[in-house]
Amino acid sequence: MDLETVADELYRLRPEEFTATRAARMAEARTAGDRALADRIGRLRRPSLSAWAGNLLVHESPGEVEPLLRLGEGLRQAHRDLDGPQLRELSRQQRVLVTALSRQAGQLAARAGHPITEAARHEVENTLRAVLADPDAAREWASGRLVRPLAAGTGFPAAAEGAAPAPPSPAAELAKVTGATKAAAADRRRRLTRARKEADRAARELRTREKAAATASREAFAAKKNWDGAQQRVADLTAELQHAREVQQQARSAERTARERARTADRGVREARRKADAAAEEVRRLETQEQ
Repeated sequence: MDLETVADELYRLRPEEFTATRAARMAEARTAGDRALADRIGRLRRPSLSAWAGNLLVHESPGEVEPLLRLGEGLRQAHRDLDGPQLRELSRQQRVLVTALSRQAGQLAARAGHPITEAARHEVENTLRAVLADPDAAREWASGRLVRPLAAGTGFPAAAEGAAPAPPSPAAELAKVTGATKAAAADRRRRLTRARKEADRAARELRTREKAAATASREAFAAKKNWDGAQQRVADLTAELQHAREVQQQARSAERTARERARTADRGVREARRKADAAAEEVRRLETQEQ
């Protein structure tokens, strides 16, 4: 057991489970003789409800983390470059994504048994805006261990310190807009290409898994059929064995009866022979007397 493992466990729990589980892990660390670890576990703070809902997004929907982080990088760069068209496009994406993710956090919290209030959902939105504006806030949120909601800043970083840049000429502005439009179109094409490739890979994987599932189903059916046949064979052999044992028992009983009869008959033969010998001896004695 180490602090990272315990922290990952604790910040995945529902808020009401946090304190008891933390106490249990502290006790385990003390029992193992690691008092320093027990103290560090004890310093882990229970998250507020909105912070917990923000953590749920990281733990339960990891696929949503990277798009938000990439959008934050793009927004910060666009602010530094004073790229108006790009800023407008990314700001639109920001509104859509923050609204969607805060709603998703609320749904995840409700499914986990803790519906959040509208005020808590606004705190989740502020956390997500802070993630977009501040790379340190982004790293803190992506760890999935928020203790309290993050505060959204007042704006994005400026292009540079000092005087404001000179306004561009109309031609430069037109070129910038055209370049931004082309860049945005190229970026969309790249995203579309990646999405199509990903869809193709997903479709291929689906077909592979469907074939594997069908094969497994056929194998399972054949195995069940073999098992049923083996069970029937076992039942038949068991019945045959029982019958053979009964026949064996009957044969043993008959053998014992026949042996007893043979002994009785043998005794009768010996008795008859004795009587015959005695009678023959009497005949010889009488014949001898007559002579």
